[in-house]
Amino acid sequence: MEGYQAPSSPPHYRVLTLGRQYKKVIMVLADLLFLPLALWSGYALRLAEWWPSSYLEPALILFVMTPLLGVLIFMRLGLYRAVVRFMGAQAILAVIKGVVLLAVLIWAGAILLEIDPFPRSVPVNFALAAMVYVGGSRLLVRNYYHWLLRNYVEKEPVLIYGAGGSGVQLATALVGGAEYVPVGFLDDEPSLKKSTVAGLTVYQVNELNQLIALRGVTHVLLAMPSIDQVRKSQILSALADYPVHVKTMPSLPEMVNGERVDQLRDVEPEDLLGRASVPPNRSLIAKSVNEKVVLVSGAGGSIGSEICRQVLTSNPKTIVLYELNEFSLYSIERELSDIILADGLDISLFPVLGSVLDAERVDRVIKRFSVNTIYHAAAYKHVPMVEHNVFEGIRNNALGTKVIAELAMENSVERFVLISTDKAVRPTNVMGATKRLAELILQDLSVRASKTIFSMVRFGNVLGSSGSVVPLFREQISEGGPVTVTHSEITRFFMTIPEAASLVIQAGSMAKGGDVFVLDMGEPVKITELAEQMIRLMGKEVQSPQCPDGIEIAYSGLRPGEKLYEELLIGDDVVGSEHPKIMRAHEEMLPAKQLEEILNEIKIAHRMNDAATARLLLEKAVTGFSPSSPVVDWLVQGETSSNSVH
Repeated sequence: MEGYQAPSSPPHYRVLTLGRQYKKVIMVLADLLFLPLALWSGYALRLAEWWPSSYLEPALILFVMTPLLGVLIFMRLGLYRAVVRFMGAQAILAVIKGVVLLAVLIWAGAILLEIDPFPRSVPVNFALAAMVYVGGSRLLVRNYYHWLLRNYVEKEPVLIYGAGGSGVQLATALVGGAEYVPVGFLDDEPSLKKSTVAGLTVYQVNELNQLIALRGVTHVLLAMPSIDQVRKSQILSALADYPVHVKTMPSLPEMVNGERVDQLRDVEPEDLLGRASVPPNRSLIAKSVNEKVVLVSGAGGSIGSEICRQVLTSNPKTIVLYELNEFSLYSIERELSDIILADGLDISLFPVLGSVLDAERVDRVIKRFSVNTIYHAAAYKHVPMVEHNVFEGIRNNALGTKVIAELAMENSVERFVLISTDKAVRPTNVMGATKRLAELILQDLSVRASKTIFSMVRFGNVLGSSGSVVPLFREQISEGGPVTVTHSEITRFFMTIPEAASLVIQAGSMAKGGDVFVLDMGEPVKITELAEQMIRLMGKEVQSPQCPDGIEIAYSGLRPGEKLYEELLIGDDVVGSEHPKIMRAHEEMLPAKQLEEILNEIKIAHRMNDAATARLLLEKAVTGFSPSSPVVDWLVQGETSSNSVH
């Protein structure tokens, strides 16, 4: 960075910080000077005299008219709206058009005004001189501006990954900015090695260490917006071996929506996963949404809100947002209302405050809006929180599902889709057990339902959801660490929120009744490796004997109810479906009578404040439930209330 320290700004640097209106006035005054000077040059070049007075005196009217007409023409062509420091081919073309038109008018004026003598080559000479004076002066100012930025403004030296069109656009945009200075390109194409693109040398990735040492490179900017996620993941994995902060330019859809090329952002965790995306099957989405009244419970949550967004794009008749948290409901209602207004959509939107445990209110809502499809995303999902609030977890996740699902059946709702979790498979925690109990409730109802199609969709962690490790890691890295990981061997399945929501909607449309759908989550991700990659891609080093000042990864120990590995299937009976990312699992059911007895006993345990019995009943109902921590419910009385949290 030594070569980029900013000395004190020279006085003439302040001229370039003037407002746009002042700069326009300066350009107009300069053209009023340059155009008559160009006309004089036309005469002087033709006659090889500095002051051919016998020719100039009859043409004085031309010297008055030329600058005035020229300024008007340049205004019409938009030359004064162009920002000089970003001046390119379009502005130069405007100068050429204006000058040629002005040369023709000078020739016509000389004939109409009977100016004599008037050499016929003067307009041609004038045009050439005017292009140099008008266009050249602007190019000089542009280059001078960039010289000042390079020498008097401290900027971070960066490399741009991708020497294609997007990379060149990014380099051009950065040159006029005040934050980064591009010092070269990185590209894997062997034929580009050591070639020059947009005035910058193209290097190979294996030369990055040398460039960091010699040029003080601190950032690598990924300028390949059209590559797929798999290729992007491979590039980021390669860059993670170097101590540089990696940022990416907007994707093509983001740029279409108005984002600038130089609106750089940090690498998102989904960029690291390398999951190949599958375009949604629009006919499957339309089947449950198009011209339907859709109710989303937990509409303000991570998954619920994204389901609402995607439902909105599929022409529903009405969306009912059912949510217990007032602020979350306000936020998603305002967001969707803004989209409806901006896009002129004919969609009704109704925000409803309420709990899924309130049977009377749920019943009124379903009847009032004649609901066709329900996406049940309302749940308590934070494992340690539910572990310490056993009864609330059971009530909200299992009994709440029973309430809204039974009312959906009574009111002949067409489709009911439960958002489940991989933690429901052989759970070691109360949260997973309650979600599996909710699945069992739906499986039982599907046998008795004649008009409502019940299904459940099971998947793993979603990136960026509330409680996700990713935003926590980013915050911890920004603060200098340590980054906390519960165990060195812990792994998780990950999926982006938009992908999960889209697959939920599509899976619900394929349901025939009682279906347990499992989403293809790809390969499990080792959390320690994810943390290490995030540290390196944010320009930091992982603490090690060779780098004692790096970001520490601290292992805090498994939390109550937490598993090292998550699973998606209880048994091995799984088949494909119409969608390559969605599978059907055939899971065992509880006999209706046994399920009813267990639910009744859970209600009695709740009335008795007996958390231990409630969890024993969960073990009885849920196959493979083996709790990994003692019963802890902070609000129960008796023996279990004395347990402390470790």
